Amino acid sequence: MNGLSRTTLMTLPVILAALLISACSSDKPPQAMDLDLIKLPQGFSISIYADSLSGARSLARGDSGTVFVGTRGHGNVYAVRDLDGDHQADSSYLIASGLVNPNGIAWREGALYVAEVHRVLRYDSIESRLANPPDPVVVNGTFPTEMHHGCRFIGFGPYDKLYVPVGAPCNVCEREDERFATIMRMNPDGTDLEIYARGVRNTVGFDFHPETGELWFTDNGRDMMGDDLPPDELNHAPTAGLHFGFPFCHGQDIAEPDLDHKRSCEEFIPPVQDLGPHVAALGMCFYTGDAFPNGYRGHVFIAEHGSWNRTDPIGYRVTLVRLAGDQALSYEVFAEGWLRPDESVMGRPVDLLVLPDGSMLLSDDYADVVYRIAYEG
Repeated sequence: MNGLSRTTLMTLPVILAALLISACSSDKPPQAMDLDLIKLPQGFSISIYADSLSGARSLARGDSGTVFVGTRGHGNVYAVRDLDGDHQADSSYLIASGLVNPNGIAWREGALYVAEVHRVLRYDSIESRLANPPDPVVVNGTFPTEMHHGCRFIGFGPYDKLYVPVGAPCNVCEREDERFATIMRMNPDGTDLEIYARGVRNTVGFDFHPETGELWFTDNGRDMMGDDLPPDELNHAPTAGLHFGFPFCHGQDIAEPDLDHKRSCEEFIPPVQDLGPHVAALGMCFYTGDAFPNGYRGHVFIAEHGSWNRTDPIGYRVTLVRLAGDQALSYEVFAEGWLRPDESVMGRPVDLLVLPDGSMLLSDDYADVVYRIAYEG
């Protein structure tokens, strides 16, 4: 496939860019960042790893330690490096600009994959060219262009497949295009694109179990159903072809009231764990490091971006789901404080990344930063 110049990337219709900014940009925090307000379990600390990253969203790490950062509503992709080992990035690069919502990023064999709304790009040998990025290659340009739930989150799973969700283009609806409300996957070169899972309203975060390689993902519940319904979800898709209920069923057993076509919740795969209602669960990861205490290893951390469709806001935190096999044992708050008691907002967590030293990075598209969470005992 042919490379695509950065100039060409800027030629999408102006109206599309305007809609993107309206739908996806975040207002600036009304209060200054104060990390002393963030509550963590005893022994943990939080610090700023990198700042001035407008709309910081998905995270990926290169083979040489570069941390790449996708964005929402800004069109940029960043790279940051900690050159002196002080756990704070001291070098920052703009890898790409003018893209259409480059939320999702993934790393494979020296190349950075970037997901826009309508296509996936690849930047080859990027770590050796941070100051002079190459023109990207279009891996696959056939994804839907609808902006509603158009933030793609991507990642490589077993058998070298790149997983690419396609959210529902609505709050609740059925569409003839079977790609909507799915998780798709394809080969690294964009071929053999297929649907892996159905009935997924909008996942913007997933990970693969470190032992089984099986897919786990968050899913955002529908809006306008009241303050406490439905829950967001943590789901498990061990095999292809499963259906997770949308738009017919939410959570464990909440039937959709606004569709004429009804189906029983018993027909679908229920969540492993119901999460808080409207918390906007986004990035998730299995903790695979050895720096955190044993009680955290192998369990699921979830970045909850925070509610908008709720009288009393909820979310704006990092939660933890402890597992026994494929069963959830508990759902608890790990880090909170971005939502203040007066309901002012200091930040909105988005994505998580475990580093080789066992610390964990957390992006925030409201404060435009990436945090580092470490355990110091």
